Amino acid sequence: MDGLAGTQGRIAVIGSGIAGLICALELAPRPVVLLTRAGLGQESSSLWAQGGIAACVGADDSVDLHLADTLSAGAGLCDAKVARGILAEGPDAIAALESHGVRFDRTGQGGFALGLEAAHSRRRILHVGGDGSGAGITRALADAVLACPSITVMDGADVRRLLVRDGCIAGVLLADGRVLETARVVMATGGIGGLFEASTNPAGNFGQGVMMAARAGARLSDMEFVQFHPTALNATGAPLPLISEAVRGEGAVLVDESGRRFMADVPGTELAPRDVVARAIQSQIDAGRGVYLDARAALGQGFAARFPGIDAICKAAGMDPAHDPIPVRPAAHYHMGGIDTDAQARTSLRGLWAIGECAATGLHGANRLASNSLLEAVVMARRAAVDVAVDVSGDATTERGAGAMPVRMPPMVDPAAVRRIASRALGLRRDAEGLRAAIAELLTLVEGDGPEADPACVALSVAVFALLRQESRGGHARTDFPDTAAETGRRRMTFDELRALANGLRTRPLLRSA
Repeated sequence: MDGLAGTQGRIAVIGSGIAGLICALELAPRPVVLLTRAGLGQESSSLWAQGGIAACVGADDSVDLHLADTLSAGAGLCDAKVARGILAEGPDAIAALESHGVRFDRTGQGGFALGLEAAHSRRRILHVGGDGSGAGITRALADAVLACPSITVMDGADVRRLLVRDGCIAGVLLADGRVLETARVVMATGGIGGLFEASTNPAGNFGQGVMMAARAGARLSDMEFVQFHPTALNATGAPLPLISEAVRGEGAVLVDESGRRFMADVPGTELAPRDVVARAIQSQIDAGRGVYLDARAALGQGFAARFPGIDAICKAAGMDPAHDPIPVRPAAHYHMGGIDTDAQARTSLRGLWAIGECAATGLHGANRLASNSLLEAVVMARRAAVDVAVDVSGDATTERGAGAMPVRMPPMVDPAAVRRIASRALGLRRDAEGLRAAIAELLTLVEGDGPEADPACVALSVAVFALLRQESRGGHARTDFPDTAAETGRRRMTFDELRALANGLRTRPLLRSA
């Protein structure tokens, strides 16, 4: 037996972060196989999320207010209709999480203990265990999944390719050579932070879901928009520990090594949009100055009670936030782009849905509003479950899903060479010269089909989208095009189209803006 007995033909959910866990639960009682490389949630960014989940549940809040903040942060590229729909489902998403065993922090009066984060005009961030929101939500959902009889969990399952027949999903190829035949796949594999040397994401998350979807022919969207979190702990190792934005929400300030508060005159100060804060910090670092997050006046001895996880991280690094400023630096944190989807999480490839960070719904635009990502993950996972369930063409052993054609097993992955290129050319500031050089290097790695090829596919996509966007907007900043264009829009491409453009650089000196 190949270990897949009883799972052939089932709906496959790839990834066990919050999006994948919710989708599998919401599909019950339909049989689902949930494929994850590690234990449930163990290699997901969800597990490490500190800030929480944004939802307009406060008495002074509304969908209109939440939408206004989201559109402002998104810098003109949010899909307003999609965003309104997702945000309006916030209270239902919170109720759904609670129904699966999640217990949000409450005040002494019994209401939600709501926090404030950057670019939010209201306190609307719900937490679990203070700064342990992601871990708390993930653990509760993982327990619910393990107790659900309709879900078969396959841990240690490293999915390498989507198999396609006649333009439709036919199965998935695992790293050990096994094939799971299925006509319905939900991709929930997380982000691309592992492409960068400084990242808050699991080092192994280089955009596998985006890569597999792209290689299978699905359309990509907004790949150039990478959000760098302003305040990762300035330390060695990967990933870098995150110092949550909620610390600034509680009044902590950013200072240079002389104690000067360099954000004081910036609109929004320390709670300006993340791209603004991240570039301000990087400018200080580039000038040779250290940057610190100072919570001594705002929280003092109360730091450990409010942020127990961050307090432990800092103390393990040899500092006490109650008495010491915390050294910080920007780090790759979230990808606004990804696999292009509609409002039901459908991709352009029949039989493939995408949810969570690997998907691009249009909610985040050019710059994600803090803590909207977990909300999007829950809402879109629930929507995907409904849509997958009514797609009866993929039931059991349809002709479309049976007999998935095998493909050559790709080599084991090594992103090291790609990390060097991405960190140099695709970071907080970009320019045409660096992007063109990166595209040439990455294209060679893709065509070489070696251990770097899969991560190079994702980085190449970011680089080509970034070269085409000749402006600065949100998470995408061009030093050679520092202004924001008067009118612009989202861009969608297949990997074949993108690769053809990249190849064109070999005969043309500059890609023209599309």
